[in-house]
Amino acid sequence: MNTSGGLPFFGHVIDGEEVASLDDATMPDVDPYTREQWATIACGAAADAEVAVAAARRAFDEGPWPRMGYAKRQELMHRLADLMGEHAEELAMADTRDMAKPIAQSLGDVERSILNVRFFADHARMATADTYPMDSGHHAYLRWEPVGVIAAISPWNFPLMLGTWKVMPALAWGNTVVWKPAEDTPASATILGRLAIEAGFPPGVLNVVHGYGPDSAGAALTANPDVDRITFTGESGTGKVISAVAARNLTPVSLELGGKGANIVFDDADLDNAVHWAVQAIFRNAGQVCLAGSRLYVQNGIYEEFLSRYKAATEALVIGDPKDPATEFSAALASEEHFTKVSGYLGSAALGGGQVLTGGLGQGWGVQPTIITDAPADARVVKEEIFGPITVASRFDTEDEAIALANDTRYGLNAMVFTENLSRAHRVSAALHAGTVWVNCFYIRDLRAPFGGVGDSGVGREGGDFSREFFTEPKAVIMQIEPQANQG
Repeated sequence: MNTSGGLPFFGHVIDGEEVASLDDATMPDVDPYTREQWATIACGAAADAEVAVAAARRAFDEGPWPRMGYAKRQELMHRLADLMGEHAEELAMADTRDMAKPIAQSLGDVERSILNVRFFADHARMATADTYPMDSGHHAYLRWEPVGVIAAISPWNFPLMLGTWKVMPALAWGNTVVWKPAEDTPASATILGRLAIEAGFPPGVLNVVHGYGPDSAGAALTANPDVDRITFTGESGTGKVISAVAARNLTPVSLELGGKGANIVFDDADLDNAVHWAVQAIFRNAGQVCLAGSRLYVQNGIYEEFLSRYKAATEALVIGDPKDPATEFSAALASEEHFTKVSGYLGSAALGGGQVLTGGLGQGWGVQPTIITDAPADARVVKEEIFGPITVASRFDTEDEAIALANDTRYGLNAMVFTENLSRAHRVSAALHAGTVWVNCFYIRDLRAPFGGVGDSGVGREGGDFSREFFTEPKAVIMQIEPQANQG
């Protein structure tokens, strides 16, 4: 293990080597639960980002990765997945130390990350392309060509999993990547970069650059004309800035941004199932999930009974040290800055008259699992993305009212519907303005399906063929089969 001042050191991974910043700058990595520094991170600036992009450019233009074929890339990516499995505890603990995610959930994230690697490696190998029958002795077909250098900017709430979600399809289709993880959660990205070197990835194929966003490594990446695609997951305001910068170079962007998910429970729902998923939808990862079901709409006929069960299940969550395997809900949010933001929504101005049914402030940087009732529809706690363990429960009478309430938001990432009426499930799913609708469940994914949102929740879709379309350039090839003189 690399160390600096007795603490673990995590450097950039550029051109097949782990390196310090060009100016030797570093930044502390703080454990939100202990509120103490546990590691030292190389802090990159614009110059480090430029070196990484140049390495990725050489690897794409001159190196073997885009030319080695799908089978060889698949082999190397599966080798990386094997190494991730061998280092699962190290990867999981890095994310837990970085953001206070319960270790059981971090281990689950590692499993999902390994699945991302294997899925996209296999998907690229097995994908098919179109052919277009033509008259007059010609034949047309489609090729999916890699585009070049990809800038992948991932968020802090699922550091490894969402990083691999972006990086792996880009690699599988023959691109090279510069990955900038969030500055608060950098460690697992360096570990993955180390494992890619061990797996035999050619230099410059997967580069990791740490640092901040504005006026730093992140801004330099998005403005670099040698970057051919930008994929970003994060806050909606930052996504708008990246989109504007990318437009100067006509660089295509994929933006997965914020959310304010509606969770609709009809009076014919299976209450045990609905309560279980309602707890998971907002309190998993302490609500630090863009998909969080932070607006809970329950039909009047079952509202009191549902809320009683929901409150009991919420209060039964095991809150504690995120490094303890028994912990279900971390006693700390991901950072002091984020704690300050989330805790602000418990003030009277944000509640707008709403009442705290259970929860509230915890110890240190902690906010307990919190349920708000009786908040008006225009309250900040209802309208704004909190990104924390706070849900607002409201009543509705009719199906049309539930749909109108759910759609009353500038976001449109996801929604949940709980009902045993099949016709209603289809009808409501069709009417909701959201990129994903879960019926009688939450967080279940098929990596072939599109993922993304509408409105302020983003631009574009990723997953399966949708990732292929973003990370490749479709090329039409038209061939003459019969010489012109022999036609007709």
